[in-house]
Amino acid sequence: MKLLVTGGAGFIGSNFVRFILAESNWQVVNIDKLTYAGNLENLADIKDNPRYTFVRGDIAEIRLVDEVFKQHKIDAVINFAAESHVDRSIQDASPFISTNIAGTHVLLEAAKKHGLQKFLQVSTDEVYGSLSMDDPAFTEETPLAPNSPYSASKASADLLCRAYFKTYSLPVVVTRCSNNYGPYQFPEKLIPLVITNALAGKPIPVYGDGMNVRDWLFVADHCSALKLVIEKGQAGEVYNIGGGKEVSNITLVKNILQIMGKPESLITYVADRPGHDRRYAISPQKISQELSWRSAYSFETALAETVNWYIGNYKWLGKDKI
Repeated sequence: MKLLVTGGAGFIGSNFVRFILAESNWQVVNIDKLTYAGNLENLADIKDNPRYTFVRGDIAEIRLVDEVFKQHKIDAVINFAAESHVDRSIQDASPFISTNIAGTHVLLEAAKKHGLQKFLQVSTDEVYGSLSMDDPAFTEETPLAPNSPYSASKASADLLCRAYFKTYSLPVVVTRCSNNYGPYQFPEKLIPLVITNALAGKPIPVYGDGMNVRDWLFVADHCSALKLVIEKGQAGEVYNIGGGKEVSNITLVKNILQIMGKPESLITYVADRPGHDRRYAISPQKISQELSWRSAYSFETALAETVNWYIGNYKWLGKDKI
């Protein structure tokens, strides 16, 4: 298998590249634009692996993508490449439209042209919108109802993938995951932001009343699920991947501070962001039943591991000292 990983220098992508090289004999070609959230330091330990190739480029560049498919004789694609921060999409949606929609279209066209065994589109539970506290968890049958420019761009890409399966019989599969956490996550996201601010003794901003609820998925569990979907997922299907751990933002922040031995007085409540979804919850029942996937990490253990990784790799954040 020669696998093209797009966005493989980002948080989930870099963890996945490392996971695949360790858990298979596949060859990996990683294409990444290296925007602010893409960092080759994330893959410094495997850069000389003979089964790994890096290509710097934008998935929205038609000629470049076509050349990568042609030169490397790609068998399968997993598309992580995306602008993913909701706050940034509220400020300026343009990069999200370019990468998340147009970029996915370029990849689909290249896949159609060159022929692939599998095209895996990595999406998000945010395409389903928001739940009330009493609603059942999202399933693959939940209607799409995105509430931010980011989630709307991801929903658009998902629908493009569905169309290419229906129209061209392209072997496309879509996965939708809950909030990931773990090593190498850019510190604009909640968990690394809390850790890095706490280390520096800075205020920790919490939106609104802090009662927004998210389901949390350790990135290593996500990687194992994605490998299963590449191997066994049925074309045209959607698979939800959830961690089964719903936690309010304020509870999560307090848990991290407790692990770190830092005071709750660092917490600062700030004005809520526009269109802030109240709750996400996602059911992994389908992938568990059909592909026999189970999460291997408890939330408590993985969260402690994550905190300790950031403490031990503080220079990765670009800081020389606390």
